[in-house]
Amino acid sequence: GFCHLYDGQEAVATGINAAFEPEDDWITSYRCHCIALLRGGTIKEIVGELFGLSCGMSQAKGGSMHFYNKAGHFWGGAGIVGAQVPLGTGLAFANKYAVKPGEPMNVAIGCYGDGAANQGQIWESANMASLWKLPMIFCIENNQYGMGTSIDRHSSHSDYYKMGNHIPGIRIDGMNVLAVKKGMEFVREFASTGNGPMYVEMMTYRYHGHSMSDPGTTYRNREEIAFTRSTRDPLEFVKKTMIDAGFATAEELKETEKRIRKAVQKEVMEAKESARPSLDSLITHVYAADVETKGNQEYPDHIRMPDYAKSFWNTQ
Repeated sequence: GFCHLYDGQEAVATGINAAFEPEDDWITSYRCHCIALLRGGTIKEIVGELFGLSCGMSQAKGGSMHFYNKAGHFWGGAGIVGAQVPLGTGLAFANKYAVKPGEPMNVAIGCYGDGAANQGQIWESANMASLWKLPMIFCIENNQYGMGTSIDRHSSHSDYYKMGNHIPGIRIDGMNVLAVKKGMEFVREFASTGNGPMYVEMMTYRYHGHSMSDPGTTYRNREEIAFTRSTRDPLEFVKKTMIDAGFATAEELKETEKRIRKAVQKEVMEAKESARPSLDSLITHVYAADVETKGNQEYPDHIRMPDYAKSFWNTQ
């Protein structure tokens, strides 16, 4: 599938972001749109990237699965299942390398789904992180299904927070943003002070299918989805909590929601007015001439298309 939605799992990213420092590093899977927004992106940039427009966060070269924001310490958006975890471990290594022994470190987090949790590259990354006591957080977003396969059918070990063996782990209610925030504050403190990595299992749920090509109802029924929406929805939990605590009235929240919808629609329309990138831009940002000079590039002689006869050739 080309587009993987995050609705149902919003409390995970929001709670993590509330617990983190801006300089902490974050890498995730292709279900990355909300995290891109949290780490400094705009609706216009995100929608522009989804539509393949030049205003996109990755200048229309990444699409739905590849959002990045270096300034926000957000490193993707990785399109290969589980491949972000070794990269996250490298970010953790860099964070430890950058400080003197004994000093607090920025952490790195690699978020991945339950379907990726048994991959060998993750075990190898965990071993390395443990050996070197890296400030790495292995975060499993357990939305109950690896693509269309339930956790009891694709993993012999369903307590994912225990998968690190001797690496400590905790399980957090990923539908409760307050629980995520408090839990991740503890995890961050542990990892940033030289204690090594930690496993975190976020118990969450995705409302839609794995991707846009998956209706999401062939391996589960509509009643299950509706029941979760009505009893555990992360947004409704926040609304109810704010009303019960006297922080806002139902009417005030409705007005806030209207204001947000209007602001989102405005940025969507602005994105749609953006131009598509020129074909000449295909050859940019492929090779760097050196690693010292920003923007100093080498240009390939062509970009190969699936049909070689339709490849784009550099005529500059």
